[in-house]
Amino acid sequence: MRTGHLINVLAEDAAARPSFEQHFVRMLACGIAVAAVTFLLLVGFRHDILTAVHSPRFLFKFVVTLALAVTASAVARRAGDPSGNIYGWITAVAFVPVLLAAAVALELVAVPSGEWMQRLIGHDAWRCVVLIPFLSAGPLSCLLLALRQGAPMRPGFAGAMAGLGASGIAATFYAANCTDDSPLFIAAWFSLAILIVTATGYLAGRRLLAW
Repeated sequence: MRTGHLINVLAEDAAARPSFEQHFVRMLACGIAVAAVTFLLLVGFRHDILTAVHSPRFLFKFVVTLALAVTASAVARRAGDPSGNIYGWITAVAFVPVLLAAAVALELVAVPSGEWMQRLIGHDAWRCVVLIPFLSAGPLSCLLLALRQGAPMRPGFAGAMAGLGASGIAATFYAANCTDDSPLFIAAWFSLAILIVTATGYLAGRRLLAW
């Protein structure tokens, strides 16, 4: 085989393979689909969903969870590519807790202090702490598999960002089931569940994504 022909064959083979970014997007979509099916089959929407959609507090939950899912997944994708710039997206991720903290401050001003503890504890804290990690399992597995096709320089960090993105996806679905809409509840229990998934992603990343 002539050298020129060999180069052309190798180039065509490389072009036929999906890029890391394409592979990551496909696995991300797969993870979202798994979370959606799991949610619909085993969890479901809250009984008053048609009324809840008119509540700003209910809608705000999705602002927080979707922002987390998008920004953290973007950081995870860039963490799998050594040539990617992650700093802008890390700033975007950091904006999410700032946004939630602002909502908590407004809640403390708007609600009498005698109701603070009730809104913080809520009705189904245990469901939140259990179901968000449960719904995160599919997205986290898919994102870790995607990152194995990349070259993360910091495996633990990449895994943590995969966990953060997966928990954002899971929290978005769970928010449609959760009947506690106060930012105080979100800051306490959603954050705890998300921390659990992020820590799991970090440990898994150190083990599975190391070169």
